[in-house]
Amino acid sequence: MNILVCVKRVPATAGKITLTADERAIDTRYLGFTVSPHEECAVEEAVRIVEAQGGTSTVLTLGPEEATDQLREAMAVGIDRAILLRTDGGEWNATVTATAIADTIRAREAAEGPFDLILLGNEAADTGDYQVGVRIAVELDRPCVSGAKAIEVRDETVVARREAAGGGWEVYEVPRPAIVTVKEGINLPRYPSVPGRLRARKKEIERVELPVAGGMPAMVRLRVPVEQESAVEILGEGPEAATRVVEVLRRLGLIA
Repeated sequence: MNILVCVKRVPATAGKITLTADERAIDTRYLGFTVSPHEECAVEEAVRIVEAQGGTSTVLTLGPEEATDQLREAMAVGIDRAILLRTDGGEWNATVTATAIADTIRAREAAEGPFDLILLGNEAADTGDYQVGVRIAVELDRPCVSGAKAIEVRDETVVARREAAGGGWEVYEVPRPAIVTVKEGINLPRYPSVPGRLRARKKEIERVELPVAGGMPAMVRLRVPVEQESAVEILGEGPEAATRVVEVLRRLGLIA
């Protein structure tokens, strides 16, 4: 079993988002970077499949040199190898990202044989455009199942299940090699152990230099949406507040 997992370095969004002075990037001095929850689950799923069936796993990302931090996090939980498609740090759209990844996959497979399964998060946490996995599948002419919440790898096929509208499951069986994008909840990702982090620090990361992406719209500036102001009105205390509550409900049209 040979599995590739693609992840993306994104700003950690637990805190307040602020921009740099030129309004062309997110100020990450107090935020840091991570990968999205979907991609964490994709990494975990790859590790589990290899643990159960044997084989090797590789993690790949497209981004600046600093993205090696996210690659080492993946190796710390059990991924065997890592590839960095190194860029100047600028944002690439889904089309050129998928093409660069597909070209790398072709080159790697020509030298070492095909990946049985390529996993991605269903969408990146920052852009959320759902496009890269599907576009890689089109580039490589391989079957793709998106939004998977369960995966079973068989001798010649991959069975993926995703939640259906209104309840129940949609089940897809596709031939290997295949591409599957997974959603958060397919598993519970493990935390890197201290020995795992130490091993990951010693592993080599393969670097592939990429040219500056062309043919994309040039970014002028970013804009943080204005926060909506809110206010709290105390209607009263105890039974005396009941009349005011009724008045508010009537004003909102919730009662006659």
